[in-house]
Amino acid sequence: MKMQIGGKSVEACGGEYLDIINPATGELIDRVPRGTEDDAAIAVEAASSAFSGWASTSPQQRAGILYRAAGIVRQRKDELAVLLTREQGKPLAEAKNEIEGFANVLEYYCGLASSFHGDFIPVPQNGYAFTVKKPLGVCAAIIPWNMPALIMAWKIGPALISGNTLVLKPASNTPLTNLTLASILSEAGLSAGVINIVTGPGEVVGESLVQSHKVKRISFTGEAGTGKRVAELAASGMKKVTLELGGSDPMLICDDANLKDAVAGALRGRFYNCGQTCTAVKRLFVFESVAEEFIKKLETGIRNLRIGNGLHENIDMGPLNNRRQWEYIKELVADVEEKDEGRIVTGGRVPEGNVWSRGYFFEPTLVEDVPGESRLLKEEVFGPVLPVVRVKTLDEAIEKANNTCYGLGASIWTKNIDRARIGSEELNAGIIWLNQHLKVAPEVPFGGIGESGIGRENGPDALSEYLDLKTVMIKT
Repeated sequence: MKMQIGGKSVEACGGEYLDIINPATGELIDRVPRGTEDDAAIAVEAASSAFSGWASTSPQQRAGILYRAAGIVRQRKDELAVLLTREQGKPLAEAKNEIEGFANVLEYYCGLASSFHGDFIPVPQNGYAFTVKKPLGVCAAIIPWNMPALIMAWKIGPALISGNTLVLKPASNTPLTNLTLASILSEAGLSAGVINIVTGPGEVVGESLVQSHKVKRISFTGEAGTGKRVAELAASGMKKVTLELGGSDPMLICDDANLKDAVAGALRGRFYNCGQTCTAVKRLFVFESVAEEFIKKLETGIRNLRIGNGLHENIDMGPLNNRRQWEYIKELVADVEEKDEGRIVTGGRVPEGNVWSRGYFFEPTLVEDVPGESRLLKEEVFGPVLPVVRVKTLDEAIEKANNTCYGLGASIWTKNIDRARIGSEELNAGIIWLNQHLKVAPEVPFGGIGESGIGRENGPDALSEYLDLKTVMIKT
């Protein structure tokens, strides 16, 4: 596939390519241009040229185009899901769910098309004032490989509906679905240059976009170290920035929790997308009085997970997306064994057999009795490994859950309203779930605190991130 700039499919200025590999088989499935600084600049110029025309259309006209695009995406859901599974690795059912999520987000922002208006403010003895909300101009978005379609929608939905134009840099190993979705937007009537896709390395294309003086806003989703680099570069231009970074989400299981529901929540919350989700359950704190029963039920559930190529039927978990993640997960589990940092209850190995020889598969893994200094509790573990810590009280659980630099999500499982209230108030996270985990609807603000980022995606709050507020004072 080629980059999408100014409504056209183009090659990179440098003439080089990136290989896109199926993580389940190791096969080459496509190649995309390895974008350069010049490509990023051309894309920004195309977005800048398209801005005035797009901003002058009514919000209702913009909504009509996005709504048509969502409809086309739904019609082509099966085809898009296969493409997503081939480049990302997730099971086909999860890929279909993500494609539906893309359409859901676009349709949600279509419904907000008339909501970003200003206010009339009486000012006693000084007349009155009114406020006007205006689009920023050219925005840039940098997205990761774990949920490329959904996170693309999180960026383009509020950006485009509010009248901005956009340059998007997809992850280098999962750009194909993004490029196809961009072509669908054009098919739905989006003007040339309103959205542009530049493929290539983050340190080249991404940094060029962040530093461009014509780019007014940066929305980045990815790991914390890169996010800090984005913030540093954006600061010199006083750009608006949203950073949705890493997480080490805790799940707290109280002794009055519905254990059947909690086990199901832990299975989905940890092993969905092979554990490669920012808000995945990454640390499990369970009351001692129910720990044995809970861990036994969870072990059974993990052993029953079916691992394989996401394109095959009845698969619960696909491979890790890339070799780097695969090596990292193997290293973490090796540390547990070599340093005696817990007991592996189940999993912990690369599956045996020739079928796995070329894919980045790793068994879903449960580790109990993990000490506080373990990397499993200190780092953002982006993969199918779940550490379990036993606790005596809710206070102990909250204290240990908060012992991290991250603050993206957290969940507490209890039937007790007071425990639910205390957990909601005292857990340090941008989103708290009660008796559920992982789900993020388009209607609700999403983002973190601490090193999990700044700003919010989704909901009406996201629109304000893409608009400048101007106040006009009138003396009477």
